[in-house]
Amino acid sequence: MRAETRHQLKQDAFSRVTIGAAEKTAHWSVEHRNTLTVAGVAVAVIAVVVLGGWYYLSTQDVKAGFDLSVAVRTLDTPLRAAGTPAQPDSPSFASVKERAEAGKKQFQSIVDKYPHTRTADLSRYFLGVTSESAGDNAAAESHFKAAASTANKELASVAKLALAVLYGNTDRTKDAVALYQDLINHPTASVSKVTAELQLAELYQTSNQPLDAKRLYEQVKKDNPGADAVQIATQKLAELK
Repeated sequence: MRAETRHQLKQDAFSRVTIGAAEKTAHWSVEHRNTLTVAGVAVAVIAVVVLGGWYYLSTQDVKAGFDLSVAVRTLDTPLRAAGTPAQPDSPSFASVKERAEAGKKQFQSIVDKYPHTRTADLSRYFLGVTSESAGDNAAAESHFKAAASTANKELASVAKLALAVLYGNTDRTKDAVALYQDLINHPTASVSKVTAELQLAELYQTSNQPLDAKRLYEQVKKDNPGADAVQIATQKLAELK
């Protein structure tokens, strides 16, 4: 087999695994972390893999990619009803926290085994997600910051968005606003300007700053005629009346 053919097959195999993992993760994130908008998760995670220039990969990244797909599948494992015993032929978890802890161990293993790969950078983001789900906000903040410092601007913007949501949920409004403003001023394919604006407007709304929220929602409607964001902004404006 020619070298370029083998190389292409390796790339295709990795792409199938990582894109599948991204799609599963987007679904899981939307279902279980509804503080992020669909646009800010589904597009974001897939963009990290596809738009971030991850097709030309080392052998280490390919190996790490398969481990990543396993870890993401853990996050998609169903929860069993309270009092229901575990079934050996049907994986499940007793709680969101238990599932998050299991996923966290897998993502940490990727970082430990392949620390200098792009997949490790993505795993650091997921360590933030699982730490937050497990109730460890300090660890979540640390992992999101690590992912936000990566050279991959798509991943960095996703991590900043997650960090802003974390700050908003833990009464660190000033820190959250600063991150949203940065994302608004520096949009990416993963986190668009309108996504950051809607998230910031929602933060204003929930932190008793209705005038700021109204101003942003009206700006979204003005700048995005015909877009789905207009419907969201319109509904939110109705709530403010």
